[in-house]
Amino acid sequence: MTLTDTRTPFQRAEERTAHNYHPLPVVIEHASGAWMTDVDGTRYLDLLAGYSALNFGHSHPALVQVAHEQLDRLTLTSRAFVHDRFADFCAALGDLCGKELVLPMNTGAEAVETAIKVARKWGYEVKGVTPNQAKIIVFTGNFHGRTTTIVGFSDDPDAHDGFGPFAPGFVQVPYGDLAAVEAAIDEDTVAVLVEPIQGEGGVVLPPEGFLRGLRELCTRTNVLLAADEIQAGLGRTGRTFACDHEDVVPDMYVLGKALGAGIVPVSAVVADRDVLGVLRPGQHGSTFGGNPLACAVGHAVVQLLATGEHQARATELGVVLRERLEALVGHGVVGVRVRGLWAGIDIDPTIGTGREVCEALMARGVLAKDTHGSTIRLAPPLVISREDLEWGLDQLAAVVSSGPLGA
Repeated sequence: MTLTDTRTPFQRAEERTAHNYHPLPVVIEHASGAWMTDVDGTRYLDLLAGYSALNFGHSHPALVQVAHEQLDRLTLTSRAFVHDRFADFCAALGDLCGKELVLPMNTGAEAVETAIKVARKWGYEVKGVTPNQAKIIVFTGNFHGRTTTIVGFSDDPDAHDGFGPFAPGFVQVPYGDLAAVEAAIDEDTVAVLVEPIQGEGGVVLPPEGFLRGLRELCTRTNVLLAADEIQAGLGRTGRTFACDHEDVVPDMYVLGKALGAGIVPVSAVVADRDVLGVLRPGQHGSTFGGNPLACAVGHAVVQLLATGEHQARATELGVVLRERLEALVGHGVVGVRVRGLWAGIDIDPTIGTGREVCEALMARGVLAKDTHGSTIRLAPPLVISREDLEWGLDQLAAVVSSGPLGA
């Protein structure tokens, strides 16, 4: 920036970056716990938590300390060698999931792509599916990432349109419709890929018993159940995994976001040996997957979750979140969906759009995110205090009950 350039950091960023996001006009400089501070010194309560990547808040002392210590020792070897943090991380994460093997990657989308490859290979080598005919069942309203393979089976026009041609092999059925899943399964079906709660879709909860039904159906038809717990997992819903609410154990956990604590990208596919064991050297990999820094941070995250403290906190504060939001129905809100410290809120269109509500919240010192026009999502850090959560919900109540925005 030159001495005569008086534009804001937000304006300069908008000029020099691809417009693949539509951020709120705020520029964050530092953060701690559930609070962020912008370049002008204004503080904001973070009710998004990086789409669950910051489940443990900003700059969690124990996690930052682990990262600092590892930065001074070793950050990358590539998987050409074994480093001293690798085995402990994989063992701890495998134990947390109750699974035998862990395949560390980086981003959530990379983990989903990995799960797709593993499911197909398992189908050919174990189930005996005809080569190159494997099918994976997916759901309407899904969001699993932004790669060309993944957006090819999305029904969101923003994610899908203009990016083809797409890979075959995916069969889409209505989310929550167990009969449709059963009808779609044939001899070439290798997996069902499901979000136990659809986060990007607006925190959409499946019908009670749907996940249990999927588990029983997949077991009966010899099909893998792959649970994308990238947003829903690791404490967000009040249980370690969202599948735990129905006592369901999938064949593959697909994890990310909170696994890296907002410090470094960490993702993983976790499964038993009869599934992940189909991969052999040279068939899959990632230069940064399972790097020492990622393993150090990821292991520390797993240790936090092993105590159950954060899951219990999400359950306790989730009751407050649910009660406060349900009280807004009919008062600027037409519907809410809550599981733990995670909520989708449908705004009355006469009040304004989700974006307009988020802008009004920002003016009151609260940061949240809209999705699909009229819905906003709340995902507070699990470390948020009850007082801060109540204050943030007070601001939401004031915004939606004040009448049409911009009037």
